[in-house]
Amino acid sequence: MATTGGFIAELKRRNVIRMAGLYLVAAWLVVQVGATLLPVFDAPPWTMKALVLTLAVAFVPALAVAWIFELTPQGLKRDADVPPSESIAPKTARMLDRAIIVLLAIALGYFAFDKFVLSPRREVALVAETTRVAVARAKPVDRGNSIAVLPLANASGDANQLFFSDGLSDNLIDALSKFEGLRVIGRTSSFQFRDSKEDARSIGAKLGVAYLLAGSVQRADDQVRIRAEVVRTSDGSAIWTESFDRPFRDLFSLQDELTRAIAGVLKAKLLSPGVRADDRPPSGNVEAYSAFLRGSFYADRGEDGDMRRAIEEITRATKLDPKYAKAWATLSRNWTTLAALGLSGAEAQQAYAEARKAGDVALALAPDLGDAYVARGWLLENAELDWRGATIAYRRGLELSPDNLQTMFSMASMLALQGQLGEAITLSRQALDNDPMSPNWWNWYSAYLSAVGRLDEAEAAIRQSIALRPQGSSAWAQLAIIELQRGDAKAALEAAKNEPEGVWHDIALAMALQGGKDRAAADAALARLIAEYGDVAAYQVAQVQALRNDADATFEWLQRARETRDPGVGNTLIDPLVMRYKTDPRLAAFCEQVGLPPPTQSQAKGL
Repeated sequence: MATTGGFIAELKRRNVIRMAGLYLVAAWLVVQVGATLLPVFDAPPWTMKALVLTLAVAFVPALAVAWIFELTPQGLKRDADVPPSESIAPKTARMLDRAIIVLLAIALGYFAFDKFVLSPRREVALVAETTRVAVARAKPVDRGNSIAVLPLANASGDANQLFFSDGLSDNLIDALSKFEGLRVIGRTSSFQFRDSKEDARSIGAKLGVAYLLAGSVQRADDQVRIRAEVVRTSDGSAIWTESFDRPFRDLFSLQDELTRAIAGVLKAKLLSPGVRADDRPPSGNVEAYSAFLRGSFYADRGEDGDMRRAIEEITRATKLDPKYAKAWATLSRNWTTLAALGLSGAEAQQAYAEARKAGDVALALAPDLGDAYVARGWLLENAELDWRGATIAYRRGLELSPDNLQTMFSMASMLALQGQLGEAITLSRQALDNDPMSPNWWNWYSAYLSAVGRLDEAEAAIRQSIALRPQGSSAWAQLAIIELQRGDAKAALEAAKNEPEGVWHDIALAMALQGGKDRAAADAALARLIAEYGDVAAYQVAQVQALRNDADATFEWLQRARETRDPGVGNTLIDPLVMRYKTDPRLAAFCEQVGLPPPTQSQAKGL
């Protein structure tokens, strides 16, 4: 014990411990600065590894120098050659202590600067670059080589088999999207023409495609029959027709054969050889796949009780194949949707917990599955209002599945909510080019355009949404906001009156009336909105207060929206009404509270 104590005392006397502390602090600082500066000079990836390795290797020699040598007024001398009466080790110790304190102060300062200044900028730059790459990769190479997969008709004579024909149609859309130079229209737009009597020319013109894939599916007992044809939209002629009959157990090979045949007709090349649709169970269990298709069908249908049916079927798929990562990811997304749109309180929290568990399984099973990251982003966005975390998850999902239009639009929405409207508009437009009949997407695209003051384009977009879904909620309210931005209170009121009855009708009316001269009607509309919907639409009340130029009331209701976890607070940085207080310190504080960037970083313009 005495020997150990003596050795430690000798380490202290020779300042070896202080040298170790000084070296570690200095090395950490060098690594942090290197991580920031090396990419600026396009240094190769091995440079940082070499720097860290060099510092690690040099640590022992540095301590050896401190042990063997002592700093004297005449320079470095071996410790054994310095008489105790001439040693200045205590003075050197004080110098080292001061050096350590100075370096620690610099390190802490750099840490704060990196965390609060450099890191957000790097994240913004990374998001922008990812978006640019995703847009470039997803951009159609040849618009002339484009196709829409119309929903295959259910020829089984059993309405309960519609899920199967729709599922195979979805699979074809996903599989064909993976071919280079082939633009494939998204499901929402293609499925608008289910059982349509329109001819190929008309459908082709509306979707902007050169070809249509149509056909039918018949499943009877253990047999599957698919009839398919590719039609040229310019003249309505069929350029390829084929029928396939296979046992149900050979469904996956049938799908691959059909996909290859269609791609061959269109002379499309697979982006990555060996890539196949990733919605199949790894075990090849067709019953698990059938349950997955049935669950996806219910989730897409969206009628009362369908989401719970979807969860039941997808859960069954995971039990039939516990390693079915796609099913686990879909299960997570469905639990989140159920909680966000149909539950509240403890029930919602339990559903979110189920969503997280299912998502964790999906990520563990398939770390490179884009859908798993999309499901996690959807959970973070809704359960925690964590828009930055959702952005990171969606970004990863888009990197892994650049052809997934829903992921593309989800990424756009997260960029927009953080004020990066230029990128959001570009990415949204790209998604709409490939799925032009999605009314909800047109609605959001209009909101992004109106946020930056491109009002004529915003009006055209929202009118497209209205044309696709005349009785949809919030579209006329969006048009009313555009008219208020123009200063046309009369047009805003006319738009608000067209909003279908319900909460959005009252919101739109309350907004529009604030721009008119009838103050009594404006006051009454606000009072009614507060009385009937103040507990569920606090953010919209804040918008109305902003229109009244009542800053105190606006921020009071914004705080209520935050406290009630109103999802509307996520729209703050794209809201031309609230963004009139863009430079108000209270809005900056509010954005910090809810996890949004400072409002001055948003590209949105205030009313």
